[in-house]
Amino acid sequence: MAAPRVIHTAQALVDAVVEVPRLPARGGNVMATSSRRYAGGAVTTLLAAARSGARAVHAGSVGTGPNGDLVRAVLEAEGVALSAPRVDGLDTGVCLVLVEPTAERSFVTTEGAERQVTPASLATSAPAAGDFVCVSGYSLAGATRDPLLAWLESLPAHVHVVLDPGAAFAEAAPRVREAVLARTAVWTGNAEEAETLAGVHGLAEAAQVVAGLLPPGAVTVVRDGPRGCLVREGGRESRLPGHPQRPVDTNGAGDTHTGVLLAERVAGLGWPQAAVRANAAGALTVTRRGPDTAPTRAEIDAFLERAR
Repeated sequence: MAAPRVIHTAQALVDAVVEVPRLPARGGNVMATSSRRYAGGAVTTLLAAARSGARAVHAGSVGTGPNGDLVRAVLEAEGVALSAPRVDGLDTGVCLVLVEPTAERSFVTTEGAERQVTPASLATSAPAAGDFVCVSGYSLAGATRDPLLAWLESLPAHVHVVLDPGAAFAEAAPRVREAVLARTAVWTGNAEEAETLAGVHGLAEAAQVVAGLLPPGAVTVVRDGPRGCLVREGGRESRLPGHPQRPVDTNGAGDTHTGVLLAERVAGLGWPQAAVRANAAGALTVTRRGPDTAPTRAEIDAFLERAR
């Protein structure tokens, strides 16, 4: 029997990453120090999962044109399958990422072929028992919302839905949030997202409230940047320390954490043990520029050996 897969339903975009000494004042100008195009969005999680040995599938839509070609080329080079047919006549959108010297990021995103999903196009990924299906809060707005909700309702119970809420989840309509949370088996977000959803401050307090919004047996993972993460499972709480680094680019660190976390769970590790490796992967990622810099399993092994 084949191992479960990591399937992502969210938008695969092209990140146009521009490093700037500071953000310009409104109406002003600033000279960039570098610029580069990467495949980003859902691609980051999928690459991280694949580089840690998981079978990974992108169920979202990819366009035709230079942006779509870049997304396809990056995924195919890493052995990530693309299940949905390409969208003819429309290219994939772009996320402009402004990176400051502190590694803080600001985003401007366009919309394109990645928003052209249907229940039928998502269903091409054919989730099976044990698969992890990733959902982004950013998919719960605009044209992707209703097709995604309809498809999620059709999934059998033995398929694990993984929610990465992002900042957008808090802005979704209450009925949308409730419908997705009711189907979520794994909630993984950062401390700010947990506190916003929970309406309380404190990592442990927010994790406990979030866990209470999920079905019985669900797992809650709250990332806390360089301090590591908290895993709450079955009423038990584990705090897994991080590895503070001097960051050069934090873009994609959370998505990398999620991809490695799920890949290691597929490989048979418990959630706390998987989170140890995910913390190491996130630490390595912030020392590298770009969203496609997830480490390999061997690089994580070497990092953890050095940390010991």
